Amino acid sequence: MIHMIKVLHEDKSVIVCVKPAGILSQCDGQEDMPALLKAQTGGDIFPVHRLDRNVGGVMVFARTKRAAAELSAQIQRGAFVKRYVAAVQGTPQPPSGEMTDMLFKDARSGKSFVVGRPRKGTKEARLAYRTLGSSEGKSLVLVRLFTGRSHQIRVQFASRKMPLLGDGKYGSRDNGCEIALWSCRVTFLHPEDGREVSFELLPDRECYPWNCFDWDF
Repeated sequence: MIHMIKVLHEDKSVIVCVKPAGILSQCDGQEDMPALLKAQTGGDIFPVHRLDRNVGGVMVFARTKRAAAELSAQIQRGAFVKRYVAAVQGTPQPPSGEMTDMLFKDARSGKSFVVGRPRKGTKEARLAYRTLGSSEGKSLVLVRLFTGRSHQIRVQFASRKMPLLGDGKYGSRDNGCEIALWSCRVTFLHPEDGREVSFELLPDRECYPWNCFDWDF
């Protein structure tokens, strides 16, 4: 199957595109986003961040090693901002706020867990959220990540009894969709001239579960 990747922006330093759910952000020896982009656009493609395989949305790739180093440095110092929309079971209380946890990733199971105290292998995970709408026991939330831990959004909401719809790995019983998580906006400083740029694309509101809510972004 040939996947055509939607490109939102392309220049000599960066390419901003939309990753389809089901495609790997990067891997070794399999079909992944860098390979698909290289075949479609030509030239080198350097990953700078990841999305889980079953999560879609806006991603940024570098076209040069210099741009990759600059974008990676922005991620480390918090200048590369990632926002997501997620559909969760339940209603967050309060309707907006922050979540801060210590996460531990179990390499054998491939799952992350919230733990009560720091120990070897734990990392702090922090995000901010705002509820956009609720309907029939489900809520749509806008999430900003401050850290980029494995499965972070999924496990932090699930640990509060609000698993993402379609995320059976973390306790969802709703299998009517893929994991209801979408990378909707990225903001960063362009590696060539330092200007702040933002790129945004919302999920298809006609599809489940996004069609369950009336929401303004």
